[in-house]
Amino acid sequence: MLQVVQSYKTGEVSVFDVPVPHCGSGGILVRNRRSLISLGTERSTIELGKKSLIGKARARPDLVKRVIEKAKRDGLRRTYEEAMGRLDAPTPLGYSCAGEVIEVGAAAHEFQPGDRVACIGQGFASHAELVSVPVNLATKIPDGVSYEEASFGMLGIIAFHGVRCAKLEFGATVAVIGLGLLGILAVQLLHAYGCRVVCMDPAEDKVALAAKHGVFAAVSSNEALEDAALAVSSGFGVDAVIITAATKSDEPVNVAVRLCRQRGRIVVVGVADIHPNRNELWHKELELIVSRAAGPGSLDPLYELGGIDLPIGDVRWTQNRNLAEFLRLIADERIDVASLISHRFAIAQAGNAYVQLLDGSLSSAIGVELTYPENTEIRRRLPVPSATPAAKPGDLRIAVIGAGLFGKAVLLPALEKVKGVSLQVLTASTGASAMHNAKRFGFKEAATDASDVMDSPDVDAVIAATPHDQHAALVLKAISAKKPLFLEKPLCVTPEELDGISRALSQASVAPVLMIGHNRRYSPHIDKLRGWLADRKAPLVLDMRINAGFVPPEHWVHSEAQGRSRIVGEMTHFLDLICVLTGARFEKVQAMRTSGDDRTVVNNDNLSAVFEMTDGSVATLVYSAQGARQTPREQIDIFTGGTTITSEDFKMSARYTASRKEVFKTSGAQSGYVQELQRFVNVIRGKSNLSPSIDEALHVMRTAFAVEEALAEGKPVLIA
Repeated sequence: MLQVVQSYKTGEVSVFDVPVPHCGSGGILVRNRRSLISLGTERSTIELGKKSLIGKARARPDLVKRVIEKAKRDGLRRTYEEAMGRLDAPTPLGYSCAGEVIEVGAAAHEFQPGDRVACIGQGFASHAELVSVPVNLATKIPDGVSYEEASFGMLGIIAFHGVRCAKLEFGATVAVIGLGLLGILAVQLLHAYGCRVVCMDPAEDKVALAAKHGVFAAVSSNEALEDAALAVSSGFGVDAVIITAATKSDEPVNVAVRLCRQRGRIVVVGVADIHPNRNELWHKELELIVSRAAGPGSLDPLYELGGIDLPIGDVRWTQNRNLAEFLRLIADERIDVASLISHRFAIAQAGNAYVQLLDGSLSSAIGVELTYPENTEIRRRLPVPSATPAAKPGDLRIAVIGAGLFGKAVLLPALEKVKGVSLQVLTASTGASAMHNAKRFGFKEAATDASDVMDSPDVDAVIAATPHDQHAALVLKAISAKKPLFLEKPLCVTPEELDGISRALSQASVAPVLMIGHNRRYSPHIDKLRGWLADRKAPLVLDMRINAGFVPPEHWVHSEAQGRSRIVGEMTHFLDLICVLTGARFEKVQAMRTSGDDRTVVNNDNLSAVFEMTDGSVATLVYSAQGARQTPREQIDIFTGGTTITSEDFKMSARYTASRKEVFKTSGAQSGYVQELQRFVNVIRGKSNLSPSIDEALHVMRTAFAVEEALAEGKPVLIA
């Protein structure tokens, strides 16, 4: 299918042929009929992308600060690679479209194939022939409303939420500054709800357009707007000012202050410099609001991705209910959007539309629509143009599932260094990401549906770096298909999933190679530590301290369904490492956590666990999300037989005895990613033993769940 994509690294806008996205259980697959180009938002996105690195840094100093902090913690090289990976990510353009439902997820009960729907949301309602949209970001189109009209949905509800932020009453007086598409829609919404409106834009053609929609006055200068505001409000000043202009100037806000009555409201929907005179605000006791997106639920992953609605008794106007109301107003002919359509381009010619948009040759542009063909073949696996040659004899043909930030920044670059593999197919959640990264890393095919990869005859082994809640299903599929699988940790996220995997393995006639991505055990530093410990005669006292960094409680890793906890999602790395260094298994655990507010201090992310090992060793794992980033992230101290061994961030390790000190250093953090992937390939070829074995991986997961149990019950827990 065709999709409009921008390279954030270069700013270039292209129309790519990409695989069709997969329809998730809580979403719908929609065949687009129309999508609306948001002139202001998309122009600013493209212009930012075209800036140099220095220009981007000047435009986003907040991100520069985060990069500097990460460089101090993780080093310049890793930070640079991750930053370049983010910049290199393709950005799907568009966030407002309309079309026909052709597939419905199992949990998307609100819709049926054949429904006409309006869709919203960045990354979902894109300029593409087919889009996959979560249920809360779509609503049915009323009879009598065309696809073209419905494609205005996102712009309409952005204007709608701005109007609602003004908290207006019937008969209120309102000024609108800026008469682009958002401004014209705001004017119409205000008029539909019985408000008296004055509006201003320096462009005379926009003023003339606004004058057709029942305004008290439409003018082209600030002075004329002030006169009109006094006239419409009987000299008191307007109840509210809605700013829909896009400018770097502070003039719109300053004008708004002058226009308002005592205790009026100023709502910034567009972009403006917000530095009003404090005394003027104080004198009138004005309220200044920056409207966010399209209403409650916007940018909330539980609402947008999880499909969890907000109760109407508590939140009357979510973004989905705003969308339904906007479409109702169109159906009732209270709002006219059809007359705002100034240009139409076929999706295949979208590149020309953006060229004209940026060079200013798209004359009198207001509503610019993209149109789509009636039928598009649903292909979720496509060959990559200019793909690498066919696999060499003996090469292992690899499929990779998942191309998120970790995959792009760490796993795929490591895979490029592994010998004896041929990169066959890369699967990602979106077609643009799949095709872009397949090209970048040299895969032959790009795909969006991972379900057939395990059964594919041209795939010898699978590497998966997917969200944690998908891991157990991938393992069960690999066991069923007898396909070797390398799975980024964790093995699963619930004890029930662990039991299911154990049963499947015990019932399998032939268990495939199943390797969990506990990369630290393959680090050269861990090899050195194991060598230093090879001749030990006494049990170890091992102390492992993890300065993990804060992750907000609303992050998916804390979600019961998706990530469960960082104990399950991340600590398994360190549990595996304790087993490796002691050469023993866990026998018993006692754990304690902080008693914070579970928001600024996430309690389960700040704990101390003490383990008794089967060889008599004792290991302590201190895991905290409260430490300073300037201090080491991972530190290991081992005491045994008159010897002390330390290791810090996989950069420096040392052994101290009564007679000498031995130091091992590497130029950067050597965390073992390349080595573990090479080991996976060698195991399949019969050149190496599986490590960790599946039994060890099951034991580590049981231990992680035992840590959770020990925290919950406040007493020691035996580990099977």
